[in-house]
Amino acid sequence: MAKLVLKNMSKIYSRDIKAVSNFTLAIEEKQFIVLIGPSGCGKSTTLRMIAGLETPTSGELYIDDTLNNSIAPNNRNVSMVFQNDSLFPNMTVFDNVAFGLNEKRKRNSTVEGRVRDIARSLEILEYLDRKPSQLSAGQRHRVASGRALVRDSKVLLMDEPFTNLDATLKVQMREEIMKLYHRLDVSVVYVTHDQVEAMSMATKIVVMKDGCIQQIGTPKEIYNSPVNRFVASFLGSPSMNIFNVMYEDNVDTLGKYTFELTDSMQGALKGNQSKTLMLGVRPQYIKVVEKDQGYPVYVNGVKLIGSEYIVHSDIEGQKVCFLCDATQSVIENQQLYI
Repeated sequence: MAKLVLKNMSKIYSRDIKAVSNFTLAIEEKQFIVLIGPSGCGKSTTLRMIAGLETPTSGELYIDDTLNNSIAPNNRNVSMVFQNDSLFPNMTVFDNVAFGLNEKRKRNSTVEGRVRDIARSLEILEYLDRKPSQLSAGQRHRVASGRALVRDSKVLLMDEPFTNLDATLKVQMREEIMKLYHRLDVSVVYVTHDQVEAMSMATKIVVMKDGCIQQIGTPKEIYNSPVNRFVASFLGSPSMNIFNVMYEDNVDTLGKYTFELTDSMQGALKGNQSKTLMLGVRPQYIKVVEKDQGYPVYVNGVKLIGSEYIVHSDIEGQKVCFLCDATQSVIENQQLYI
């Protein structure tokens, strides 16, 4: 296991293109850190700087209190799994997995035992004599993961490793990685744009935008207490509804509608001078009710997702999204009450 510390790390390309700006993060031993954000937010660049594949423009990287800025990638004691499996097509599965150990000139007996242990864990033991072209996509990704894990590195870096897999295989591979993580003494830094992966795998999530950290916290903290509008709308599917409201006498008003505030919300607004606020409501907390119990809205769009509909509408000209039980009949232009 290793403690990983990034201090004010930045990466600026030509023409002042700032990919990462003042990235500061301390990763304790045996943590599963997920970097998430939209495309181009700098998450993969951050991962590559940790691996040594990119040189930071400024800042410092420490692994176990040792400055690693000038240490070559092969000497950093980190392993990386890429988005594409990048296997050697002319080598067998065994040789692909063993490549890192052979490069370190490990003894043959050590290589044999270590490769077979990892292959057994990843359920690819029976494929060790095959070439990558004879494997399925999921099996190739297991081989790529095995090549990284076999080195027994202190830090495992994973750059969107399951992006090209189908939904069922993604779920299976997530389970395999989590089993290995709990069994091995390794810290993991995992890059993804998939919210499900971030929420289900991470011990801590780092939300990024435009090369900057927006929020760091556990999945529960990020979901329940987002620090700004971007984080609130980015995490969660469907995303959070954000309304511009007026605040008066412990109630929010949205046009002709009023919302009573809870005691905790009133406490948070104590001393607030602004009368214009943003109200965030998760779609699952908006319920369809009887006519005399709610406010009328018209269905602008509807999408079936198994047991529920995702319904799009608007309130006072502001977009609203909510969920509705699929046992009900919901069609466009229908009037509902929420």
